[in-house]
Amino acid sequence: MSDAASEIVRLRAALAAETARARAAEAELAQARALASCTDAMIQELKLEIAKLRRDKYGVSSERRARLIDQLELQLEELEAAAAEDALAAEQVAGADATSNVRAFTRRKPVRKPFPEHLPRERVVVEAPTRCACCGSDRIVKMGEDVTETLEVIPRQWKVIQTVREKFTCRACEKISQPPAPFHAIPRGWAGPQLIAMIAFDKYGQHQPLNRQSERIAREGIELSLSTLADLIGHACVALAPIHALIERHVLDAGRLHGDDTTVPLLARGGTKTARLWTYVRDDRPWDGGAPPAALFKFSTDRRKEHPTRHLAGWNGVLQSDVYGGYNDLYLADRSPGPVRSALCWSHARRKFFELADIKAIARKGKKIAEEISPIALDAVMRIDAIFAVEREINGLSAAARHEVRQQRVAPLVHDLHDWMRAERARMSKHNPVTKAINYMLDGKGRWEAFTTFLEDGRLCLTNNAAERALRGIALGRKSWLFAGSERGGDRAAFMYTLIVSAKMNDIDPQAWMADVLARLPDMPMSRVHELLPWHWKAAPELKRIAA
Repeated sequence: MSDAASEIVRLRAALAAETARARAAEAELAQARALASCTDAMIQELKLEIAKLRRDKYGVSSERRARLIDQLELQLEELEAAAAEDALAAEQVAGADATSNVRAFTRRKPVRKPFPEHLPRERVVVEAPTRCACCGSDRIVKMGEDVTETLEVIPRQWKVIQTVREKFTCRACEKISQPPAPFHAIPRGWAGPQLIAMIAFDKYGQHQPLNRQSERIAREGIELSLSTLADLIGHACVALAPIHALIERHVLDAGRLHGDDTTVPLLARGGTKTARLWTYVRDDRPWDGGAPPAALFKFSTDRRKEHPTRHLAGWNGVLQSDVYGGYNDLYLADRSPGPVRSALCWSHARRKFFELADIKAIARKGKKIAEEISPIALDAVMRIDAIFAVEREINGLSAAARHEVRQQRVAPLVHDLHDWMRAERARMSKHNPVTKAINYMLDGKGRWEAFTTFLEDGRLCLTNNAAERALRGIALGRKSWLFAGSERGGDRAAFMYTLIVSAKMNDIDPQAWMADVLARLPDMPMSRVHELLPWHWKAAPELKRIAA
């Protein structure tokens, strides 16, 4: 062999060796990337789990932890997706290079729970061999099978239900006999209860405007115009009015209510204006009162005090709320049937101190933390958190037990906080932000008495979080439905939110419940309508499967 040929062989061998080393390095790099991505996802998952455990231990009302959990969940979504991509890339690189001795990366995955038993099973049997794969003999006998389950979804199916009423004629008198037409959820019955409930829940529960629903339904081969869907919403409100009236009566029969409101954009000439959705929540679960929870919503075009005065006309009891002057007429001594007693929310009070002690928020604004963080505000947050810690321990106890614990353990903390705030305020300028946070609790006629009302009544809560939870869906949905189209539209939204939120508070599926109510309500006497209320409702077996 000539020197040139030998050199070519040597160079080819060197190139092959370099190529193998490059492939091995690429496989190792892909494995390292996959390991790093999965490690990041695992760390984020553990952080999220720790945050949730701390939230369970120290209370759901912690604003810091609630915001942290939301952020961790968003980050975890992206990290999990990145980990899946990198793990798949590592497997592909390791599989493409059969000569590499780099071990393929295997991503640690959570243990999957079995699929629910109520789901239908469809068997797809792979064609079995007719001969032995080893010797070719046809003398093979089945000895078992391996089953792999894959979860699949079938797009929703549309169908037309034909209700047939047969006619009979009498040979003797020649009269025609025919069964009466069944009652329908809406006049002429062209839309079934499941369809009506789906459209109503998607609009108000899932925040999908009717125009988007119409477009999606059209892609599925059904033409239902926006006006047609709007007609269904109107019919649903009329049909469900008896249920709404019973829920409203149930809420206003309570001796204690949570009250709050939130903004709603209302379409107006030249743009939108700010309207309001009000909620009044009955929730006796914190003191084991026994009455089922429910929420009542009302709509108004503005926030004038005449609205809560009208909403609660004829009601008397304790109203838990924030410091809002619109409720003041309810507290008047000469009010009929008597003055409403005020109980103010400690979450609102703590929030004002917390905003002054939130290190991360101040850092995001580009401010110098050392100059902006107030040690007095931080001290106030810690003192109020000590009160919250005791309150979490007595959640769910009887009113008498809660009152006893508050007198022994909470009252001293509250009195110490009051003395401390008065002393600190005396040493600070009236323009100091911390002074303003203190004045929120101490200034105003009867303000501190309203904050301490809970000490004398075991039924009362420390916060108004029940009302804020009821309004949470509206705040999330505002960006989807943009605005209420009219004042009547706002009233309809309040009507449907009353039904949907009350159903959710009783841990039932609002859509399945509304569908069943729409189907059964036309044939049910008024004396039994209360059986369809969320806390009395028992779904038919097929609806239970849908809800599950």
